[in-house]
Amino acid sequence: MLLLLAGIPASAQNNVIDEVVWVVGDEAILKSDVENERLNAQYENRHFEGDPYCVIPEELAVQKLFLHQAEIDSVTVSDQEVLQQVEQRAAWLMDQIGSKEKMEEYYNKSYTQIREMLRENIRDGLTVQQMRDKIVGDIKLTPAEVRNYFSKLPQDSIPFIPTQVEVQIITLEPKIPEAEIERVKAQLREYAEQVNSGETTFSVLARFYSEDPGTARRGGEGGFTGRGELVPEFANVVFNLTDPKKVSKVFETEFGFHIAQLIEKRGDRVNYRHILLRPKVDQKDIDAALGRLDSIADDIRKNKFSFDDAATWLSQDKDTKNNHGLLANPQTNTSRFEMQQLAGLISQDVAKVVEGLQIGEISKPFTMINSKGKQVCAIVKLKNRIDGHKATITEDYQRLKGIVTAKRSEEKIQKWIVEKQKSTYVRINPEWRKCDFRYPGWIK
Repeated sequence: MLLLLAGIPASAQNNVIDEVVWVVGDEAILKSDVENERLNAQYENRHFEGDPYCVIPEELAVQKLFLHQAEIDSVTVSDQEVLQQVEQRAAWLMDQIGSKEKMEEYYNKSYTQIREMLRENIRDGLTVQQMRDKIVGDIKLTPAEVRNYFSKLPQDSIPFIPTQVEVQIITLEPKIPEAEIERVKAQLREYAEQVNSGETTFSVLARFYSEDPGTARRGGEGGFTGRGELVPEFANVVFNLTDPKKVSKVFETEFGFHIAQLIEKRGDRVNYRHILLRPKVDQKDIDAALGRLDSIADDIRKNKFSFDDAATWLSQDKDTKNNHGLLANPQTNTSRFEMQQLAGLISQDVAKVVEGLQIGEISKPFTMINSKGKQVCAIVKLKNRIDGHKATITEDYQRLKGIVTAKRSEEKIQKWIVEKQKSTYVRINPEWRKCDFRYPGWIK
């Protein structure tokens, strides 16, 4: 019997519906809190180094230390920021799990309870981040400090920088016949009439026909959104809707053509449904755009004008034309991409083409799906390639500085946690103590 009991880690707690398992300061950690975090981690395919019933409560306990200090220091976050992230997180979960009903089944909670759980978790998370930022402060490093840090690293510990590329692009959108645009508008007007007449519901039509994959599976629902989070043409329509029973007129954005329906307004945020349709592009129009790009590329190769000028005056890519067609990496705020980033952030089609180019070479024309979900034609030029290499101060200073800054920040946080443990009341239920904690100071 003793051997059997020894093989059940802290999960004698499974016989209890809920209980307080840790207390940190004035804050309790419930068994249900641990279980909710375990379910989240399981769905996100996160793996723990050790027993999750040891790792998770300790992570929550560290969070409580930050929250306790945040209360002392009057660190707060805005309701608007919390609500925005709740909507985004709830929508993401619904997309991943498949539907509201499946999400309720997975968490064994109502949708309202799930949102409340998300609201508390997100508020705590944002507060903790603000508190961490306050503890770390502004870390300033000189080039000498960065150089000194890496000079002491063993060769096998110096980070390897994967191959990076800098890419310029010119895109053209194939011409769409007016008849095709009218067909799409007529189809959307028909959908609107079906909803307005009560023949069907907006959500059913959105699930079947909307070409916005992010909202179609939710019946077209976008979630509560601020005006600044939407493109202006879309915001102007949905924020002016007043009757949830009526459907908007057909309107156009850079993504295509839409109809929308109001669900609810809360202050300066609105929840809506929409259906997106995109006009279909004919192959002859694609071929015409590819042919024009082929001529542009030939003229650049013959030095009639530069790629920079062609991108500025001829490209229809609004995001790059004002920067001579140079693609920007939103993760690093530079023009350098690792090949995996180029495929994930820009386009797999672009990455495949760039991989076979020499520096300065211009590609043949090709088709791709742009960030707005539209099929466009493009040519690219490989402006520069930095082969994979061990990091050096001269080539990779900003990246190395970031590594040292992150290490210094983590050292300050670790020191703060150890000191905070000493002055904070902590009680752990006996069944939950048999753990190899990252911070041994919990048990005094």
